[in-house]
Amino acid sequence: MIISNLIGGLGNQMFQYAMGRALSQRLGSEMRVATDMFDGYSLHNGYELERVFGIEIAQANPSELTSLVGWRAGRKVRHLLGRPLFKGLWNRHALVERFFHFDPSMPENASLPIYLHGYWQSEKYFSDYKDLIRSDFDFVVPWGREDLAVLKMMREAPSASVHVRRGDYLSKKNSGYFSRIEPEYYKKAMEVIRRQVPAVRFFIFSDDPQWAAQNIMGNGADLFHVFHNRGLNACNDMRLIASADHHVIANSTFSWWGAWLNPSPEKMVVAPSCWFGDKGPSDRDLIPDGWYRLPS
Repeated sequence: MIISNLIGGLGNQMFQYAMGRALSQRLGSEMRVATDMFDGYSLHNGYELERVFGIEIAQANPSELTSLVGWRAGRKVRHLLGRPLFKGLWNRHALVERFFHFDPSMPENASLPIYLHGYWQSEKYFSDYKDLIRSDFDFVVPWGREDLAVLKMMREAPSASVHVRRGDYLSKKNSGYFSRIEPEYYKKAMEVIRRQVPAVRFFIFSDDPQWAAQNIMGNGADLFHVFHNRGLNACNDMRLIASADHHVIANSTFSWWGAWLNPSPEKMVVAPSCWFGDKGPSDRDLIPDGWYRLPS
């Protein structure tokens, strides 16, 4: 059995699921997810994989967690032991993320049963199963009327999504951890795409519509703001991002996945050169080969 611990927003859950899914295929094992850490979790929209993608996967119960990690099974204990200082306290069944960049020892040395604890934010953990992962992440939430109108405009001409992530990145807690992406990045990134696709239309998505409307500029006729999806409907922004031909992403797993779910080999994806700030980890394996990192 493989139990993958899930926490965070939709993008983080997708990375954690993808890691477990790929490992379950590689080892020929049943996979389950641990969602108990969402109890009392006030950020984002809670556990979303079933509602958004129709993924019907068994959730690990307390006895199954205890069978793998023993006294560490309680959600508060597992959360605490996720810190680097305590990684030596796990038992042999736990694969705990040692650092943020890709760790080849994780898939290579894994043996069943396994409890997975980490974020696993690199395509390298599941690159052998791309088609399967994209199939799993097939949206089942209904399109809204406004979504369909945006989709129609996207299909009328070459399109590019532009994602602006601010929100909790501006909090004191995250100060210095995530890079602050300034308007100049978006201006340069959009120009990179416009040089290759002169007739492109840009579709702007953001959790801070006012800032995006004031700072992300275009030529008028080629710029469209898509600010109607909120709350539980926010997942349709990812769906629309994935429907675009090309992508300008923020330092956000939300737009990372939106761009990745577009399977076209012709797509251009522009990403910021600095994902994290001075207090953050290395992001050297976060951006897939073939995507363009815009120099600061």
